[in-house]
Amino acid sequence: MADTAPDISVVIPCYNEEAILWSSVTELHAGLKAMGRSFEILISENGSKDDTRAIADKLSRSLPEVRAITSDEPNYGKALRRGIEAATGKYVICEEIDLCDLDFHRRALAVLDAGEADLVVGSKAHRDAKDERPLTRRAATKVINGLLRVFLGFQGTDTHGLKAFVRERLLFTVDKCVVDKDLFASELVIRAARYQVRVTEIPIQIHEKRPPSIHLFKRVPNVLKNLAKLVYVVRIRNR
Repeated sequence: MADTAPDISVVIPCYNEEAILWSSVTELHAGLKAMGRSFEILISENGSKDDTRAIADKLSRSLPEVRAITSDEPNYGKALRRGIEAATGKYVICEEIDLCDLDFHRRALAVLDAGEADLVVGSKAHRDAKDERPLTRRAATKVINGLLRVFLGFQGTDTHGLKAFVRERLLFTVDKCVVDKDLFASELVIRAARYQVRVTEIPIQIHEKRPPSIHLFKRVPNVLKNLAKLVYVVRIRNR
């Protein structure tokens, strides 16, 4: 890793991703190299039961721009938060290991470079997006977005997934977030709008490389619990 801070930090939460981790990160690394901007890739492994942690460590030894951080608890939100807090780049890109969408990187960075926004959300639900996920996954996105609109006044079309932002402009927002797991990413977007961070959405194309590492319906109890907590903190306590 260079002594000077990189231009871009890419944060990737990973849980039980041994099948695709090596190929996804090396392909992403090559694509970022070709862009000609300084970068780091942070693999935020969390509680994997397979060889994900060992592969992440090997990648960090093999590629100087890659760093691996680990935690023992399977928790997407905490892993994402830890990666953001550990990032040193001017811009942070929150990625998904089954996407690694360089087209999103280019388009989002163009928006940030032009000073048109502080946070760019890659929306799966945008009218110009192309979401190739199974019907149940697309329906789940609509349901959670609907709940966020009703209970928290969310005005956009999507909160979870790809994001790019000016790191210094979002650190205050990250620090104020109170939930984790699947809803941390949603809280980050909702709070950003509340704190008058300039947020914009761009459509993305979604074609996942593998099924979700955690079954969709196993997520429901935690999503509802964290939604209730978020509504209480934001709506009732006004924090």
